[in-house]
Amino acid sequence: MDNAIYELSNNLSKFNFNEIKEEINKIKDDCINFKTDTSFLYEIVANLKKDPRKNVQSLALRTQNFIALRIKEVDRVKKMYDFDKSYINSGFLAGVDEVGRGPLAGPIVAASVILDINYKDDKDLILGIKDSKKLTSKLREELCEIIKDNAVAYSISQLENTTIDSKGIAFCNNEVFRLAAASLNHKPSLVLSDGYPIKNINIKNNYAVKGDEKSASIACASIIAKVYRDNLMKNYSKIYPNYGFEENMGYGTKEHIAALKTYGPCKIHRRCFLGKLINID
Repeated sequence: MDNAIYELSNNLSKFNFNEIKEEINKIKDDCINFKTDTSFLYEIVANLKKDPRKNVQSLALRTQNFIALRIKEVDRVKKMYDFDKSYINSGFLAGVDEVGRGPLAGPIVAASVILDINYKDDKDLILGIKDSKKLTSKLREELCEIIKDNAVAYSISQLENTTIDSKGIAFCNNEVFRLAAASLNHKPSLVLSDGYPIKNINIKNNYAVKGDEKSASIACASIIAKVYRDNLMKNYSKIYPNYGFEENMGYGTKEHIAALKTYGPCKIHRRCFLGKLINID
């Protein structure tokens, strides 16, 4: 047992509040990184509750809440991995998701991710994954790098606004799914797509409605696709600064539509989307 854990469990009175808080935060960080187990915190919490200092007792309640949330998160993500495992007995499963179906500007982007869904231990899980829209930008960026580092394989595909104008968004939505799955450097036995089946794909395909909430692989694809497209739109904002792409990511916000009325469309706007909104030819 780590000396700090032993001291907090057996000699709590020798620490002042700030020292206790600092040590608890270190143990929490180790729990988050799977360097230690939350079970070590149970005994510490029991001792904190017995301490006469009110701020220490308050810390005990916050730490107890941390343990409960940690256990809940591990269980939630396990269910997402197990959801993927239910679709396949052998080989690789690829999760596919897209971002950018609805914006007025920029490409539609899809990502495909193969995870090792046969986790052997909690530390093999990627915690925090969910529908990318429900994550902060900072957390998406952090998770994106973790996913890329831990995935068996991943790929990103995009179709530009000009293709959307010429082929239509329904075609492009399907095609960008198909391209993302087909460009993986490991061929999957099954492609699990978010929301829709994929037409004209030569790999077995299944789909899950709200898959980014149920499937670990689709959630990871959702995160990678959104981070990639958001960064692309931030770069476009430097080329076309009038439209606020760094904030709206090409979506039809009030400010974006006002800018379109003032400046007209730029090269990355989807002309087929604009006529319905602002009568641009």
